[in-house]
Amino acid sequence: MRAAPTPADALVADYAGDRHNSVGGRVVNIVALILIILAALLVVLVIGSLMARRRRSAALRDRFGPEYEHRLEERGDKRAVESELRDVSKRRKSLEIRPLDPASRARYSGEWRVVQSRFVDQPDQAVTQADSLVAQVMRERGYPVEDFDDQMDMVAVDHPEVAANYRQAHVISVRNRDRLASTDDLRQALIHYRSLFEELLADSPASSPNTSSSNTSSSNTSSSRS
Repeated sequence: MRAAPTPADALVADYAGDRHNSVGGRVVNIVALILIILAALLVVLVIGSLMARRRRSAALRDRFGPEYEHRLEERGDKRAVESELRDVSKRRKSLEIRPLDPASRARYSGEWRVVQSRFVDQPDQAVTQADSLVAQVMRERGYPVEDFDDQMDMVAVDHPEVAANYRQAHVISVRNRDRLASTDDLRQALIHYRSLFEELLADSPASSPNTSSSNTSSSNTSSSRS
């Protein structure tokens, strides 16, 4: 028969049990602490990711201005729009855009005056020539001009405030080729083309077409045939 435990054996057993419980409690506490730390890190990462995404969105909105809102309204998918605009920015960085020399600016300004003068008697031809002239300036400065969507993307990067104007001018120009544009439409297209044309020429405000040129355009378009 097994001998009955002595008081000493009972003390040892109690000590061992207390020690086991103590070690087990510490392990549970350590595991709980690790889980709390991991949860806190996860929260920090999530918040950081959200803040970084908001900063990127704000940067794109600031850079593209009205064009950002236009594409968002048109597509309705913020993530897709922002991915598209980031891609546009990368493609723009790969281009070497150069300013026009003074002789080219003067030549193009003269050609624009001819275009706006022609609007009085031949508004349809004037708009066609305005579209061609804008493309010529863009080509000389180093922009892609083979595809309108590529042109539009680069205008959206460098001239976001007039990107909508250029898009609308192009729409009217396409209608003009099909003889579906009214004289008022053509007048608006010429004004839109001029807004981009002036920015393309202007490396500084002083190098843009002069005020008298703009005034001439206003007087010519207002006296055009109806």
